[in-house]
Amino acid sequence: MDYMNEYKKIADEFALVGEVADIRPYGEGHINLTLLVTTTEKRYIMQKMNTRVFPDSDGLMANICGVTEHLKARGIETLSVVPTKAGAPYLKGEECYRVYDFIENTVTYQTATDIDVFRNSGKAFGEFQNYLAEFDASKLTVAIKHFHDTPKRFRDFKAALEADAFDRAKDCKEEIEFILSHENTYGIAMDGLKDGSLPLRVTHNDTKLNNILMDEKTGAARAVIDLDTIMPGSMLFDFGDSIRFGASTAAEDEKDLTKVHFDINLFKAYAEGYCGAVKNSITKREAELLPYGSYLMTIECGMRFLADYLSGDTYFATKYEGHNLVRCRTQIRLASEMEAQFKEMGKIIDEILA
Repeated sequence: MDYMNEYKKIADEFALVGEVADIRPYGEGHINLTLLVTTTEKRYIMQKMNTRVFPDSDGLMANICGVTEHLKARGIETLSVVPTKAGAPYLKGEECYRVYDFIENTVTYQTATDIDVFRNSGKAFGEFQNYLAEFDASKLTVAIKHFHDTPKRFRDFKAALEADAFDRAKDCKEEIEFILSHENTYGIAMDGLKDGSLPLRVTHNDTKLNNILMDEKTGAARAVIDLDTIMPGSMLFDFGDSIRFGASTAAEDEKDLTKVHFDINLFKAYAEGYCGAVKNSITKREAELLPYGSYLMTIECGMRFLADYLSGDTYFATKYEGHNLVRCRTQIRLASEMEAQFKEMGKIIDEILA
């Protein structure tokens, strides 16, 4: 594809500095089409927004602009939204586009190359949380409804199990029993948000390592990116999802479960970074529940994989039959090991926050 001819007219709608000289694909994202736009003066990131996944473009961009302006006001490096020449935060039409300044001299990591990188990612997401502690999260648009409403996810799982539209329940009896038997553990976070024992916070909801820009020379975190899933929620969601993905010894779809374990040392490294950053803003109840948050995000993901398997693999992309069942099994393995180490995880958190 000739990206220059295809997208130059779009780029010219934005208040860019200099003349557009080159446009090409950039990055490894799967939701939005991401392009690197180079002008005679500087570089930008332009994205065609996925309005199927995020239909409320106005609300989405209001979230991003509100959060980034809050961070900038406190001197924090973050994404800078480049307005259109008409002064709008994005180009709205049959297809929607937005532009950010390119943050130079940074790199991203797909996986933790060493334990220090994972610790730094914890610090980055902790600082992100801490800097937004005073932001009124209730003002944010809910980009994806019920995203970490685990009781709702469980109800969806039970509906898929009851329907068993593809006669697959017979192949995963152990996994079904594990998820059903833990029903009483799923509501703690949502109940805490409802009764106020857990504060409503700005949550990123996609706390993967590759959503942090690291300085290419020092390795220090520079900016948290990919803010589409910014929503009101609990600190437990962001901390827990990082641990779910980053403290596993194997890939999310590893078939050999003997290779899949929860690594308590990786948990400790991330917690050192994260809790060190939020030490002055975390509540006692949040601190108590961080280990639980790790378990909750893991088992929630597992039940989502299993529900999708039972429903014929309609949501998560699969590469072979049974792929979602394999994914479910890794999450159950991790969740069970986390459950067995709650006490040790809690001790680690207490020592860091002492």
